[in-house]
Amino acid sequence: MDRAELTIGRDVPVAFVDVETTGCYAGRHRIIDVAVIGATGDHLDFEWQSLVHPGSRVSAGITALTGIDDAMLEGAPPFEQIATELSRRLAGRVFVAHNARFDYGFIRREFARLETNWRAPSLCTVRLSRALFPEMSHHNLDAVMERHGFTIEQRHRAMPDAQVLWMLWRKLRAEIAPGDFQRALDLASLRVNLPTALQPDLADDLPEEPGVYRFYGIGEDGRESLLYVGKANILRERVLDHFRGGASDAKSLKLASQVRRVEWTETAGELGALLLEAREIRDAQPVYNRQLRGGGDRLTWLFGDGDAAPELVPIDAAVLRSGNAYGTYRAEKDARRALEEMAREKKWCFKALGLESGPGSCFGFQVGRCRGACVGKEPRAIHLARVKVALMPQRLEQWPHDGPMLVREGAGERVEYHVIDGWQHLGTVEPGTDVSEVEEFRRLGRRTRSDAFDIDSYRILTRMLREPKYRPVPLP
Repeated sequence: MDRAELTIGRDVPVAFVDVETTGCYAGRHRIIDVAVIGATGDHLDFEWQSLVHPGSRVSAGITALTGIDDAMLEGAPPFEQIATELSRRLAGRVFVAHNARFDYGFIRREFARLETNWRAPSLCTVRLSRALFPEMSHHNLDAVMERHGFTIEQRHRAMPDAQVLWMLWRKLRAEIAPGDFQRALDLASLRVNLPTALQPDLADDLPEEPGVYRFYGIGEDGRESLLYVGKANILRERVLDHFRGGASDAKSLKLASQVRRVEWTETAGELGALLLEAREIRDAQPVYNRQLRGGGDRLTWLFGDGDAAPELVPIDAAVLRSGNAYGTYRAEKDARRALEEMAREKKWCFKALGLESGPGSCFGFQVGRCRGACVGKEPRAIHLARVKVALMPQRLEQWPHDGPMLVREGAGERVEYHVIDGWQHLGTVEPGTDVSEVEEFRRLGRRTRSDAFDIDSYRILTRMLREPKYRPVPLP
């Protein structure tokens, strides 16, 4: 059934659905428990539930959450054996679930594995709760149960959780005025009119997970070209925002009109999404990206431990470990010009800074713009201290570790390890790859980054690694 064939209203046939799964990601995890409660208005049409064999073992964490273990699933049917019955139960009904994209996404992916293009109109009760009760701070199922006084046994099993939605539906129908209820339904089931060039299933397929998305269009040569790369904490919401008409500026409207294909990569969290976005923009230079173009060599003024003049050097991990690097510059002339301008303003000595050479005093001392560090009138140590204090806002943050470090991100079934050295992202490793994680960590840690400093990665990492959840640990 096409979504347009069924208008979502308070008396339309509905299917309250809940699934329990082996993990959080429909692309890699499977359903182990599914329940459907069919209703029309206040009338209960049916209740149906089945355990489902996932074709793999169930982790201890999922067992602790749901109570479902491998022994319970030993004789359960695989999804292909219940697919026909499930499809019949859902047919002609609005698919209603709490965080509907999760349950809908898993069921749609299971049907896709059977080469069945299943679709249904959907309604999210999380959004419905937000529309009706904006004063609530949380709208997860436990919060909804507490707010409305519902109690069930075996929370995190498919049938009891679906029964909560049926109880919520009846309570809302009884207590909310029909007009207010319909307006909330319209908000909770907001659909997006996608450009005709995009697949109509895009809104169904986009995950509600962090990651990076890519917009492709057709270039003047008739070939596909990368238009835009973006990051999102919730991929589905961010991608669809481009087509909801909320952005009215000419650039955004033009981009949305040119998109012909959307591609995405899920990540374990925001840090991975930011790092992947920065790398892809730097490498691919999409036509609509302007903010993150920080690749290429960067220079900095490096001060020694004594009172010698600073050196202009390329930025690498060793320089950032020193804690004595000030400023980032694309070219030597830019670095010299910036230091010279400050030297004139602050009455620094050009010779002590290495900006002039030759015998005798600097020219600034002769015209009253130097306090005499070049002739011993001002001690060089004091002069250098003045320089460093004034340059402190430009000081590059010191990398406080002796070498590469690991930053773990994610939880449960989705975890990534980012290898970082000198505030530079050397690479990301997902557990379960063909290569041993330890060997991959060490391979990345041996990479040379002196010729590939990226200012965008530096800015991302110096900001994000302040958060306790991103505490770096040594390589194994």
